[in-house]
Amino acid sequence: ITSSEVVAIDGKTLCGSYDKSNDSCAIQMVSAWATTNKLVLGQVKVNSKSNEITAIPELLKVLELSGCIVTIDAIGCQKEIVKLITEKSADYVITLKKNQGNLDDEVEKLFKTGISTRFEGIEHSTYKTEETGHGRHEIRNYIMLTRIGSQLDSDSVWSKFSSVGMVESVRSLNDETTVETRYFISSLEENIEQFANAIRSHWGIENSLHWILDVAFKEDESRIRKDNAPQNFAIIRQIAVNL
Repeated sequence: ITSSEVVAIDGKTLCGSYDKSNDSCAIQMVSAWATTNKLVLGQVKVNSKSNEITAIPELLKVLELSGCIVTIDAIGCQKEIVKLITEKSADYVITLKKNQGNLDDEVEKLFKTGISTRFEGIEHSTYKTEETGHGRHEIRNYIMLTRIGSQLDSDSVWSKFSSVGMVESVRSLNDETTVETRYFISSLEENIEQFANAIRSHWGIENSLHWILDVAFKEDESRIRKDNAPQNFAIIRQIAVNL
């Protein structure tokens, strides 16, 4: 794996794997995707009576992640998951939403206070990217606040919690402009370009893996559904992607 490889972890439902005859739902697989090398590093099936929160730790336990940066959507914003990542000598950038008590509100408030005071007394860095293509213009403004873990995590319950990040995406398409703001927690310190790259690279698992599985391999259309066959064929497809 490349040094500082961004490893994106995400789940995908195999829509055609449901079976009405025995009232079973479509299965879900969670995969780890090396975004630079474009390789599937591992995959586990989500238990039918559970969700990604229990599957992600099982996947992390079998991966070699030393020196990598792990990215996960908000469902992965769990203390146990963060602890497992750091125990693997890896860093993390994880989306923050309203699934962790008041942490999301506290982070949002910290950024609003920082912006209004021009971040007086708060260590911060900024970064901006601009892209134009397919009739769309997008500006992304990144802000990273460092050395604030103790302010938001006084009990040190989040392993190696070092920074929080904010991304404001301004998209213009057909004379219509939309603004989206997202927040993240991270173990990265004082490297906003690395932070920005991790966030952008996370989409690689959707664009370079899930899209290929559905378009080239017709995974969602597959009606293979008996016993372990859906899981087995999902593994075979991902092996084929790696070839």
